[in-house]
Amino acid sequence: MSQTATEAKFISFEGTEGVGKTTAINSLCQRLTDAGIDYVRTREPGGSPFAEQLRELLLDTKTDINDDTEMLLMFAARSDHLAKVILPALEAGKWVVCDRFVDSTVAYQGYGRGLGDAAMLNKIEGLINQFVPRLPDLTLWLDLPVEEGMQRAGKRSAADRFEQQKMAFFERVYQGFSQQHQAHPQRIHRIDAKGEVEDVAARIWQAVSPQL
Repeated sequence: MSQTATEAKFISFEGTEGVGKTTAINSLCQRLTDAGIDYVRTREPGGSPFAEQLRELLLDTKTDINDDTEMLLMFAARSDHLAKVILPALEAGKWVVCDRFVDSTVAYQGYGRGLGDAAMLNKIEGLINQFVPRLPDLTLWLDLPVEEGMQRAGKRSAADRFEQQKMAFFERVYQGFSQQHQAHPQRIHRIDAKGEVEDVAARIWQAVSPQL
């Protein structure tokens, strides 16, 4: 199946820790492959060589930076990611499947770090308007109770700088995703992330297939 630049879609996955994004993305990418759709799979923070260097810094438990610095590093990584990976792929007619994008910045830095304070949210919105020329066509928010997700995440490798935060932090992050879903229901689709992997994958495909 050939894709033109106008047909190429930008799909992002969002959610708190341990919601199953990696497994869900694996399933979607297999579906896209089966449908004959060329795509680029990427992630944030990261995705480009420079952005991956910033990712290591941001996730390192030894990194000691304030909230504004963290937010600005996220956007520095995103700017390079967009320029080097996302926009060229879309222009070439390839779909882009991204593990996290701007909604995570609003949720983690705006609500998690910034407590949902209007000043921090306004800073983030201003940076999005200035440095993000393309938003996803579809965002899949994997909705899972925070405690359940943290239990899943705890079974993985050692906690990174974000995963070490307290439960109250992730409750605020969850609120951030919920608020964005309410504000942008046409772009952000809530996916029930509870249940069997196959069931979650089917819900995701139901949301994505109209984009074909």
